[in-house]
Amino acid sequence: MNSSAAASDPHSTHVLASDSDDDEHLQEHGILKGGSDSHPHQQQRQGSADSSSTIVSIDSTDGHPPKYARESFEYSEPGHDREYDQGLSVERGGGGSSGFHGSAEGESDKGLWMQALTTLVIAVSGLICAGWLLDAVQHWPVFLEISELIILIPILLNLKGNLEMNLASRLSTASNMGLLDTPSSRNGFIKGNLALLQLQSLTVGSVAGLFSFALGMIVHPTTNNLEEIALMISSSMLCASASSFILGSFMCGLVLICRHFHVNPDNIAVPLASSFGDLVTLVILSGIAVFMDDYIQTPLCISLLLILLALIPVWLYIVRKNKYVSEVVKEGWGPVFSAMVIASTAGLTLERYINQFPGMAMISPVLNGLTGNIGSIYASRISTALHANIQENYRSTEKTLFLVHIPIEVLFLAVISLLGLGDVQWSFAVVAGYSVVALTLVTMSLALAKWITRLFWKWGYDPDNYALPILTSLIDVLGTALLVIGFWALGYGKDAATTPPASV
Repeated sequence: MNSSAAASDPHSTHVLASDSDDDEHLQEHGILKGGSDSHPHQQQRQGSADSSSTIVSIDSTDGHPPKYARESFEYSEPGHDREYDQGLSVERGGGGSSGFHGSAEGESDKGLWMQALTTLVIAVSGLICAGWLLDAVQHWPVFLEISELIILIPILLNLKGNLEMNLASRLSTASNMGLLDTPSSRNGFIKGNLALLQLQSLTVGSVAGLFSFALGMIVHPTTNNLEEIALMISSSMLCASASSFILGSFMCGLVLICRHFHVNPDNIAVPLASSFGDLVTLVILSGIAVFMDDYIQTPLCISLLLILLALIPVWLYIVRKNKYVSEVVKEGWGPVFSAMVIASTAGLTLERYINQFPGMAMISPVLNGLTGNIGSIYASRISTALHANIQENYRSTEKTLFLVHIPIEVLFLAVISLLGLGDVQWSFAVVAGYSVVALTLVTMSLALAKWITRLFWKWGYDPDNYALPILTSLIDVLGTALLVIGFWALGYGKDAATTPPASV
């Protein structure tokens, strides 16, 4: 894609650019490619997504400030002591030696393995807790009386997870580019993104609640009233807003800590945002639903709904005045709502089979979440590499992420089997079937992450805002479908419940 095409594309403004017109500043913090000291804005994006892409996009024609201020990687992954085979390096001006060194075969595997393994073990703990909680709350009176809440859960978790993962991906890229190193740009960027997260969470919360209720009406036509609709939407919006505040603050702090200790946040922030997002959101949603159910016949639900709706234009005004996110607010809705539509299939499937297959409420969030996290790490790394004009070592990263997935799956099976979580009817056939499903899904996740991220970049869209929602929603649908097919093929479920399963 040439520069003229990029300039005519309104979506090309979100790729990295410098917000300084001072040439000396750009030379001090610029990217040196192959020893060249050319101005970053003179570089062009050429070829397909496989080729090196420039660190900056064509500047916005409407004069809006860009998201990222300066281009400077200042961390090295553990074990990295040499550059990419392509000879690309990112160095600070003035002879600084610190920089981002690409993943060299073998040496990079250790760093990625250590960071990803540690992060995913923590993440899977959150997913296990979320699965255990979902398995418990499905039997609560409010979820039995308003079955649409079960449909809402995967849709809301997917939407909220996408918002936090997008935030984590933007923060990771901004951190790696040095935007969070100075107080002025750091404070403005973080405040703007937290305000944007509130705007997005209230909006998607309202749409998710209404959409879930509409799907419930289609699947289970019953007599419903305004109070139930108000309870669904207000619970969804309040839950989304509260969890966004908690998780957004946590993500900002986590990325800053990673920057301080020279750890790549691409390997850490996105999985934790997704996994703890599911747990925190599910805890808050369950508590709000129970509380609101006691006041369903009072004006509380409708009054709360009106207040939450009135906050949307307030947050919109705040976001539009922040130079770091004023453009992002225009482009982030398409992938999020597209992901909601895709994820609704997973919600309907879960609501249909959650009672037929014991333990599905326990297994499904962990299976989908873990494989989605693997793909998200890969997509986040590719996105940062594309922004920084650095070639990601695809084969090495894919191999490492695939292998790191295996011991975590073994750990998950051992924990829920030993603790008896989820009432899963374990047998050798069920373990083997689950293993086939998990390995198939993680392979699909890595392939989709690479394809989707590079495709959006090729089209001129920032993968930090577009890739992860589509990726994770597809993984939710594919994982739930593969799990149902696997259970059905094994004869697992209510029909097999009368036969005691063999021990694992």
